[in-house]
Amino acid sequence: MIQGIEWIIVAAIIIVLLLWGPSKLPKLARSLGEAKREFQKAMKEAESVKEEITEIGRLETTSTASSSPPPQSSDKLIEVAKALGIETEGKTRDQIAQEIIERTKGQKS
Repeated sequence: MIQGIEWIIVAAIIIVLLLWGPSKLPKLARSLGEAKREFQKAMKEAESVKEEITEIGRLETTSTASSSPPPQSSDKLIEVAKALGIETEGKTRDQIAQEIIERTKGQKS
């Protein structure tokens, strides 16, 4: 026998069918799937940027300890900053990295 929460679910399904009709439901489901896919894609991009920033920071700390110039880590940092729309002129690598971190934290929320 159907009890409690099941009636609410059945009523919600009936209301959805009445509002959008059976012909609109596949379109609605498709758009929800696309939205979910885009969200997951954005999350993966944010994670990869965060990993690159961490790697750049690690390379910078090891390069400052060994006093040899970092192998193209600054170029990668500048590329990431420009891709995010961050001004790089007149800023140190630490300032640029900090801005990238702040920008990516803002995108997650």
